[in-house]
Amino acid sequence: MGRPDPEEGQLPAPVKPPDGGWGWIVLLGCFVITGFSYAFPKAVSVYFKELMKDFHVGYSDTAWISSIMLAMLYGTGPVCSIMVNQFGCRPVMLIGGLLASAGMILASFTTNIIELYLTAGVLTGLGMALNFQPSLIMLGTYFDKRRPLANGLAAAGSPVFLSSLSPLGQVLLEKFGWRGGFLIMGGLLLNCCTCGAVMRPLDMGMKRKMGKAQDKYEAKEMLPIGGKSEEGISTDGTKKGKKGKKKPKKGKKLLDFSIFSNRGFIIYTISKFILVLGLFVPPILLVNYAKDTGVPDTEAAFLLSIIGFIDIFARPACGMVAGLKWVRPHVAYLFSFSMLFNGLTDICSARASNYTGLVIFCVFFGISYGMVGALQFEVLMAIVGSQKFSSAIGLVLLIEAFAVLIGPPSAGRLVDALKNYEVIFYLAGSEVALSALFLGVASYCCLNRGKKEAPPENNPSAGAGSDTEEAESDVQEAEEHSSDNHQPAHSTDNAVVAANEEANHVAEEQSGEGGGCPAGDGEVLARDGCNADQMVERDSF
Repeated sequence: MGRPDPEEGQLPAPVKPPDGGWGWIVLLGCFVITGFSYAFPKAVSVYFKELMKDFHVGYSDTAWISSIMLAMLYGTGPVCSIMVNQFGCRPVMLIGGLLASAGMILASFTTNIIELYLTAGVLTGLGMALNFQPSLIMLGTYFDKRRPLANGLAAAGSPVFLSSLSPLGQVLLEKFGWRGGFLIMGGLLLNCCTCGAVMRPLDMGMKRKMGKAQDKYEAKEMLPIGGKSEEGISTDGTKKGKKGKKKPKKGKKLLDFSIFSNRGFIIYTISKFILVLGLFVPPILLVNYAKDTGVPDTEAAFLLSIIGFIDIFARPACGMVAGLKWVRPHVAYLFSFSMLFNGLTDICSARASNYTGLVIFCVFFGISYGMVGALQFEVLMAIVGSQKFSSAIGLVLLIEAFAVLIGPPSAGRLVDALKNYEVIFYLAGSEVALSALFLGVASYCCLNRGKKEAPPENNPSAGAGSDTEEAESDVQEAEEHSSDNHQPAHSTDNAVVAANEEANHVAEEQSGEGGGCPAGDGEVLARDGCNADQMVERDSF
């Protein structure tokens, strides 16, 4: 029996990422969301002086607004993962955009600093968290071959928005005051809802085609009893259909903790925790460090602009390099190099005593910081795959939240105690370099062990051409035929599992006979939703 035509009932999952098309709109939305998520907590600092005057509080009290935003962005990762797995990316992002906007609008009517913590801090921070994580998940869904470039372009939203939101906030403060500025900023955050609206599920179109087409196909070729289809109105068929719909929900995981059995994920998580301890310390202390060395205030503030300008170009450029065929299988080592580069930059610049030395530090720090920002989520996607990425990123962000709360505050206390920035730069650089060495050495050990256990060329899931797809349809037919009196017509999940097993079996026979993938077929999508390159990447861990 010939294999079914996709238009006549073939299962839509897994759907191959288009690497373009509507994906570019999704990338634009991810660019905006990333910009708001990372730049907004820093941009609101322009209002701190006015808040201190109105509420009669100190700088440390107002600084908690940004800290709470970042804590919500990182610490609510598992909550975002559960909501995405339960409801999908688009509804979660729409709710997040409304919460973020409502938080800033309500903050414009507050009368004390505690109310600001709850509105601008908690509510807006939670809203941005509900936007940031789903946008990255959708980006990984729409891009595969061009995913490193897409991640680099999306990550560039952070420096672009930081360089624009801060001046805009200053203008709004001068013309409308901090209350009017908060109100307008809340209106700007409604653009997150627009970005959420364009996050169309990739397989939605295929699912719409499935209903009538698959019914017709199964009634004609797969079911032995003519005229009996999935939507049969018999009493038994209806009851069985309801049963079949409940089965997938029982096995659905809201938060997949099985990723902790992945050695690559464990290595990545530990290295990211060490990295975050020191990564954000230099840019936070840079301006005060420059002022202590005798640099004027305006020139000291310009140093952060240099880092942001270099960062804008470093992230997309690094994404392009990471997407090269000979680099992408080793993207973890490129990430390790970028962290080592950043750590050595901190260490070497610890003794910079003039403005020229600080400018040179900002140039190299901007390059290395941009490389880290462009690669961090690309490496995680390569390790766990797109199917488990929603759970993985939530757990990673939660672990990073503890490092964010430990690193910069500890550095500030050390500065107050030692009155010496040089030691802080040495310490921060050493932490970043240590994370790089740990990731590189541990990944190398896992790579060697993985190669000995399972050679990449014999990977059964990456093979198979048209013969594999035909075997899937045959096995699906046999599954439906044999279970006609015991299972509902809607139980396609079991058929899919059997089809995947048969596909792997056929691929093994092909690889054993030296057939492999037929010439001219091009790059074949593996049955777990990834192509052969992705399988090699994850097998390496």
